[in-house]
Amino acid sequence: MSTSILYHSWGLRNTVYVSTNYRKGATIFNIKHSMKSLKCSICGSKNIIKKGTVEREFRTLPVGSRPTLLSLPVQRVECRDCNHIRQVKIGFADEKCSHTHSFVRYALDLLKGTTIKFVAHHLGVSWDVIKGIQKRHLTRRYSKPKLRNLKYIAIDEVNVGKGKFLTIVLNLLSGAVVFVGTGRDTDALLPFWKRLKASKAKIKAVAMDMGRAYIAAAKEHLKKVDVVFDRFHVMKLMNDKLTKLRSKIQKEATTKLGKKTIKGTRWLLVSNSESLEVNRIGNKLSQREQLERALKINEPLACAYYLKEDLRLFWAQESKEAAQQFLQDWIDRAMESGIKLMKTMAKTLATYRYGLIAWYKHQISTGPLEGLNNKIGAMQRQSYGIRDQDFLKLKIYGLHETKYALIG
Repeated sequence: MSTSILYHSWGLRNTVYVSTNYRKGATIFNIKHSMKSLKCSICGSKNIIKKGTVEREFRTLPVGSRPTLLSLPVQRVECRDCNHIRQVKIGFADEKCSHTHSFVRYALDLLKGTTIKFVAHHLGVSWDVIKGIQKRHLTRRYSKPKLRNLKYIAIDEVNVGKGKFLTIVLNLLSGAVVFVGTGRDTDALLPFWKRLKASKAKIKAVAMDMGRAYIAAAKEHLKKVDVVFDRFHVMKLMNDKLTKLRSKIQKEATTKLGKKTIKGTRWLLVSNSESLEVNRIGNKLSQREQLERALKINEPLACAYYLKEDLRLFWAQESKEAAQQFLQDWIDRAMESGIKLMKTMAKTLATYRYGLIAWYKHQISTGPLEGLNNKIGAMQRQSYGIRDQDFLKLKIYGLHETKYALIG
């Protein structure tokens, strides 16, 4: 075997091939340092005296399906210039690692398309080795994302299981996560505000839901920045009110027919009207007919439903001024409806109208963050849960570069 293969196959410099042997299905290449390359690892001087060797083995890229190891007697030297005794630098591997840089790069490439468990099995190492490789890589690359160029951000929470939440800040222009905090209160964002201030980033707008904690934090730390309340969360809040009203009406229905008609209509009420089926299947009523039948026998439910449908039109107005007038008209109608839940919704929108109107200046939303939340859930299911929360945070930072479809 030629020494040049060490360089062209595994990127080894300043080493010489000695021999090959085999052990328990693994191929072992015995190599040694090139004498001309030996120098002090501290000052770089070649004025040295040899002081023995330390045998080490490094796992490198496999040859075919066989695990491949490099066996190297690492030379110890005494430097006559700085009077230190140290091992010479290896070059092709980190000092405290038992695998080469090429092995690390190969494992990281595989991790972009599959799980830690599969990569560990494929490369013939333990799960912990591959996890350690990925964690060190993610730490070096994502532990402190740059914030200086941030313009538009989204803030939201994600449930990572067993009542545990993380607060995530997303760069809406690049799609990259720039911060992951523990919890979902104002304290969760404190490290982010500190780093953001130091970065001197010029944030133009922030998208979020109408959670009081995030609003309070934004008002305190982003005083001159527009807050945009996400359409998805506004409609979700409206649908929650509609669901509660339907449940209340069903419980209070005095006739068996009324209870039966309203029962099972929740999904029909919260769905967009254009998505409902209009054609019957056999003798069964179509979705549109079921909804119309339920609305016909209960005026408050019908009123609330049509208010919900009208609210969807807020984001389709021609101008900011038209949107302001539309929103005020909607609030007035909801207050005049006499329905307590609709009045509560109207008061909420009146209180936070500034964040709704801001959408016409900055048309941003937390939609990309909602998609990221789905990826996080899929990643956890695929991993059967990630108990190391620091590792989970690092994986979230790198999710925007994932090249494969996460599946459960």
